Amino acid sequence: MSESMPSRLLRLLSLLQARREWSGAELAARLGVTDRTVRRDIDRLRALDYPVRSAPGTAGGYRLTSGRNLPPLLLDDDEVVAVALGLVTVAGAGVTGVAENAVRALTKLERGLPGRLRPRLAALGGNAVAVAPGEAPGVDPAVLAVLASCCRDREIVSFDYRGRAGVDSARRVEPHHLVTMRGHWYLVAYDLERRDWRSFRADRLAHPAPTRHRFVPRRLPASDPAAYLTRSFAAAEYRHSARLVVSLPAEEVRRRVFSNVPGEIEATGADTCAVRLSAEAAELVAQYVTVIMALDADVTLVAASPEVGHRLRSVRDRLPK
Repeated sequence: MSESMPSRLLRLLSLLQARREWSGAELAARLGVTDRTVRRDIDRLRALDYPVRSAPGTAGGYRLTSGRNLPPLLLDDDEVVAVALGLVTVAGAGVTGVAENAVRALTKLERGLPGRLRPRLAALGGNAVAVAPGEAPGVDPAVLAVLASCCRDREIVSFDYRGRAGVDSARRVEPHHLVTMRGHWYLVAYDLERRDWRSFRADRLAHPAPTRHRFVPRRLPASDPAAYLTRSFAAAEYRHSARLVVSLPAEEVRRRVFSNVPGEIEATGADTCAVRLSAEAAELVAQYVTVIMALDADVTLVAASPEVGHRLRSVRDRLPK
C-alpha cells in the first residue's frame, strides 16, 4: 500500500531538516517515489510557505532555508531521548537562568510531541538528574529510555552487566533513579540478588528488559540519588589512589574545589583534614591532587600509586625552575 501524500510530506520535511542538502535522486530513493513526485512534493511545501531552495543542474539539490514559516520539528524516538538527556544534563548543571530555561524547554517539548512519545520524555524528565556533568561516552538512548520508564513505573528490570573488572553478570533490580556524574550515566537501584543498593554504569549495561513485576519503593540510604552516588564513589577503592594532608578545614576544601572529589575529605582537626582520592584513571587522581595542592595552604602528599606519582613528577618537571 502506497504512503499517503500528507505522511510523505512530513517524511520529506524530516529529511530536509536532517541534512544541509539533498539531491532529487536521494530524496526519491528515501521516499520510494519518482523524481517527478519529489518535485511535486517540493512545490507543495513551497505552496505552504516552507522555504525550500533548489539549485539547477546535475549537481543541484534541495535545501531548507530560513524563513518566516518554520516547519514542525520532527524527531524520531531516539532523537527525543537524546534531546531530553541533553536538557536534563543542562538543568542539573546549576547555571543560573540556563537550568530554568532547560526545564521550560523540556515542558514545551513534552507538550508538542505525539502521544506515543510523551511517556518516554516524561520518564526521563522525572527520573534523571545531573551532577557535575561532563562529556559522556556513547550510551544507547533506548537503554536509558527503558531504565527511566521502569524507574517511573516502579517495575523490576533485568539486564546484563559488565563490571569494571570485565566480569559479566545477569542482574535483576528495583530501579530508583538515573544520575549523570563525571561524564557517565548511572542507574541507582536495589539489587534483589545481593540484597543491597548498587549503582550501575549505563554504558556497561545491555539488554534491559522490564519484567512486568511492580515493587514498592524502598527508602534510599541517602537524602537523594545524587548524594547516594557521591557517597558510594567516596567509599570505593579503585585502581589508582593518593592520600594528602591539608592544613585547611574539611568544609573549606570541599567549598574551594570546583566539583565533587573522587574520594573522601575527612576532618582531622579544626583546621586540618585528610583527603583520600581513588579512581580507575590515574590521570583523574593526578588532576585532583594538583587542584588541591594549588590551594593556598600547606599540602602534604602522603602516598600515591605508582602511575599517579609518575604523572605528578612529570608535571613538576615541566614547571619553570
